Amino acid sequence: MNVFDVRDVVKEPDALLAVTENPRHRAILLNFRRHALLEVSGRWQEILQPDMIVDEPVYRINENGTSLRLRGTAEIGAFYAGITDARANVFGPITDHVAVADWGLAIESLFGHHLPGRVLAEQGEDIDDPDAYYQLTHYMASFWPYDADCRLIGEHIYEDTGSRRIEKMDPADVITPEQARELLAPLFDRAPLGPDPAAHG
Repeated sequence: MNVFDVRDVVKEPDALLAVTENPRHRAILLNFRRHALLEVSGRWQEILQPDMIVDEPVYRINENGTSLRLRGTAEIGAFYAGITDARANVFGPITDHVAVADWGLAIESLFGHHLPGRVLAEQGEDIDDPDAYYQLTHYMASFWPYDADCRLIGEHIYEDTGSRRIEKMDPADVITPEQARELLAPLFDRAPLGPDPAAHG
């Protein structure tokens, strides 16, 4: 099993930040970077602050054959709270392609998601041990539009349902929400500064 490293949630954004000079593109990448760290750390309340997200964001999430539409910070907050309360907030890219433009971000990822068996069983998956952890691996495409102030407008997420694979994890490979929060804490203040303009002079 190709187990993901939770610290890779910022690997591709950081690679882009290291070579991106455009101020708007950098602001979008920094917003996304912080969003990813907060979500996987279980600090979702900080995502919904007015400097991070618009007043009426819209999320469209298409996964496992279902389509979910969330509007406003109350609905989105309840969604995040449910994920965190279920201890299902540990996920990230195994491989990742990120492109930034004036409108926002386009991302394609092979995603790994550490999930308690009981959560997967509640979703209708055939799980033999509800107390074990499993890794859900699947391809995801997402689009993240941003407003004029580089605040998130929404998330549009699309799963390649046919790529879904669920495997029971060795307990030694499991990253718990508590471990994820500890591992990610040092990364909040380590965003690359970008290329040195003097290098082009």
